[in-house]
Amino acid sequence: MSRIRWLSHRDQHVLLLDFSHCSASRVEELAREVQQVVTAQERGSVLVLADFTGAEFSREALTRIKEVTSIDRPYVKRAAWVGSETLPEVWFQAIKTFSQREFRRFSTPEEALRFLTGGK
Repeated sequence: MSRIRWLSHRDQHVLLLDFSHCSASRVEELAREVQQVVTAQERGSVLVLADFTGAEFSREALTRIKEVTSIDRPYVKRAAWVGSETLPEVWFQAIKTFSQREFRRFSTPEEALRFLTGGK
């Protein structure tokens, strides 16, 4: 199954970015693929759920994530992250600052999906 795929939740499409249990080099590689998928969509339309559960990070992966989240900004309506506890807080803040985007963190994918699709 692809690590970048569309889900349907409450009759809305959500792009799942499954970085779970990936090595830092695989995180970097997937981030490149994410950019291609997101920028092919209509501006301001993409709901993104990124799952980083058990993922590893490196400076190179961080740099790629910062670049992609910045480039993707015009296309993303809302973004939610789960499992990002292994990402150092200083790196999380660096991503937010560089991309000039807000990323909400959630404990479970279900909570994130509710947020993304406007549920309570």
